[in-house]
Amino acid sequence: MISFKKLLGKEEKFYDLLEASAEEAKVSTSLLVKILTHEGAAQASSIHEIIRARRKDKQITQRITEELCKTFVTPLEREDIESLSIALYRIPKTVEKLVERLIICPARVPRESLQKQVLLLEQGVEQVVFMVKQLRKGTQIERITESHAKLQFAEGEADKVMLALVKALYNGPYEAKEVVILMELYDLAETAVDRARDAGQVVFQIMLKYS
Repeated sequence: MISFKKLLGKEEKFYDLLEASAEEAKVSTSLLVKILTHEGAAQASSIHEIIRARRKDKQITQRITEELCKTFVTPLEREDIESLSIALYRIPKTVEKLVERLIICPARVPRESLQKQVLLLEQGVEQVVFMVKQLRKGTQIERITESHAKLQFAEGEADKVMLALVKALYNGPYEAKEVVILMELYDLAETAVDRARDAGQVVFQIMLKYS
């Protein structure tokens, strides 16, 4: 029987690039947590670092596209590599959008509420990083399944938090403009969690395909 690694070939650069992209998603998420727990100079520094992380991830995504165009044999099917690459890039891209809104937001931002969402995002992204790193190891389906379940749990908890936040907005002492602004922030945080879930789902499907 042909082993998984032999079946996929010995090309490692795509694993390296995908893992690097996942790490940039993790960097962005960790910095977002830092922004919500710090003020002043530390917060401003984190914002600039998030922008750099997103730009770096974009370069990685472009590199993956270029390598797919000039590489004859790839370790995974080309559409799987491309799908995962795009899914990973969407995480820091969404985080950056959230940070952009926070910078210009004139409303009272309940940081504790956003922190709950972002901490669950951080947990989800950690699972995504772990899952992506399992790809080069072959059919580690049990470990992938466990990590995927943790990611799904984090996403489910984030949905519960979102529902509670919406309820608080509807019943809280907010002006109409503040409700609109805060709803957008909460939606972006929820979208970021969904992006992490989507990336994890791509990895899970890849592993099922080759198991």
